[in-house]
Amino acid sequence: MRKYVIGIDYGTDSCRALVVDSANGREAASAVCPYPRWKKGLYCDARGQRYRQHPLDYTESLETAVRGAVAAIPADRPGEICALAFDTTGSTPVLTDAAGTPLALLPRFAEEPDAMFVLWKDHTAIREAAEINAAARRSDTDYTRYSGGIYSAEWVWSKVLHILKTNPSVAEAAYAWVEHCDWMCALLTGNTRPEKVLRSRCAAGHKGLWHAEWGGWPPAEFLDGLRPGLGRFAQRMSSETHTAERYAGGLCGEWAARLGLPAGIPVAVGAIDAHIGAVGAGIRPGVLTRIMGTSTCDIVVCPAEKLGGAVRGICGQVDGSVLPGCVGMEAGQSAFGDVYAWFRDLLMWPVRELLPGRDDLSEEIIPRLGERAALVDPRESSVLALDWLNGRRTPDANPLLTGALTGLTLGTSAPMIFRALVEATAYGSRAIVERFTGEGVEIRSILAIGGIAVKSPFVMQTLSDVLGMPIRVVGYAQTCALGAAMCAAVAAGIHPTVGEAQAAMGVREHVDYVPDPERRAYYERQYERYAALGRFVEQQTNEQ
Repeated sequence: MRKYVIGIDYGTDSCRALVVDSANGREAASAVCPYPRWKKGLYCDARGQRYRQHPLDYTESLETAVRGAVAAIPADRPGEICALAFDTTGSTPVLTDAAGTPLALLPRFAEEPDAMFVLWKDHTAIREAAEINAAARRSDTDYTRYSGGIYSAEWVWSKVLHILKTNPSVAEAAYAWVEHCDWMCALLTGNTRPEKVLRSRCAAGHKGLWHAEWGGWPPAEFLDGLRPGLGRFAQRMSSETHTAERYAGGLCGEWAARLGLPAGIPVAVGAIDAHIGAVGAGIRPGVLTRIMGTSTCDIVVCPAEKLGGAVRGICGQVDGSVLPGCVGMEAGQSAFGDVYAWFRDLLMWPVRELLPGRDDLSEEIIPRLGERAALVDPRESSVLALDWLNGRRTPDANPLLTGALTGLTLGTSAPMIFRALVEATAYGSRAIVERFTGEGVEIRSILAIGGIAVKSPFVMQTLSDVLGMPIRVVGYAQTCALGAAMCAAVAAGIHPTVGEAQAAMGVREHVDYVPDPERRAYYERQYERYAALGRFVEQQTNEQ
């Protein structure tokens, strides 16, 4: 009898459920369900950088995806479902009541965006992030030390502080907050009370200022200095955190019935999608794993004894956040695929205005641009771009920064601009690698996962040329869900360690890219132009 495990991956747009054989990682079935309200564009305001998701989007898509995947298991491959695990976007928190219920599930807040999950890319809390950073500088202990030294508007305390300050009715009802990955595990195990929820080491350490050096969360007096009463939120959470392969509890009866799964099977502690995707990709020390989608997340692991200290300007370093026994480090770009999507939508404007009903053309634009841009000799184009269209996440977070295009002439074509945008995202990636290596973190090669990595050889070859490093693309569409399945297998005791689960269940198909020496030499010079343009834009932004 096969032992199946389910990895559930909550991305920005949809929930994916993957059923795999725990003995070898082979996929038995999978299903994807988009978030119905998010798909309609509800509760969001792109111009105000507000992105919210209703908790019902998560629960409804979970039921549809899991039931669809289980129903799709071939009849000639019988087996038992033994465990499940989650990964989600992050930081994607929600305010709850004392029972741990997201406020948007209460009738009075059912249509209130501030009572919903605040998606990772929501930038409404820029001012609050600045307040947290200023308070950390004044404090005897810099609580941002292991968060790269700069706390981000994309992270939980900034978002919570913003809502509490700007929405009195929600602030009055709020008892606690919970990250999306923690809420899913709490919900499915019937353990939602804030004081008892098992908190993800990954989410707490990278996004919530949690660190063992100061005993867990920042002390109440620090948080109360930001807003009176904020410290109570930390006091209502356990100071203990847990790694993603740990057993969180058994699947409760209600959710066993809703998902069509056996009651009591193990549920693993949740974690952030990029970190779990790195597990699924086979991350190891010396290899940077890039999760490439609408944004990027760059994950590195390093034995603690080989790390010289706190790494500046990244998105945190946390013991055990990726692999047990290693410090996990995160960096990334706030926009990667979103940069290409912006240009696509720009080109689609006249189509939508003049040819209503031809939105189908949208799907063809980026592949065609990639084909034509690959034919452009970069030395014959003067176009240079800056990739900060959604601010800069790393190195040195600054959400106020913007993108730029320079070198335009009457001879500039759409493929030239697209090529410059692809090169800009590669230059931004190089800046991240240089920050890691400059801080003493060894990076010998790159592992890449995600839709862009698999679908765009042009982007991946350009990235290899700019980085001057080999890149191995993992040839699997659902690496994050596979990483979650590996954690489920460990939580169920099928594999004793994450490393052994990776060895047994890992992906064997890869595509390799190596840098072209001639283009690499050209991009060395172009990278200096990119850096100079970035310094100019940053100076102008700071002077505004």
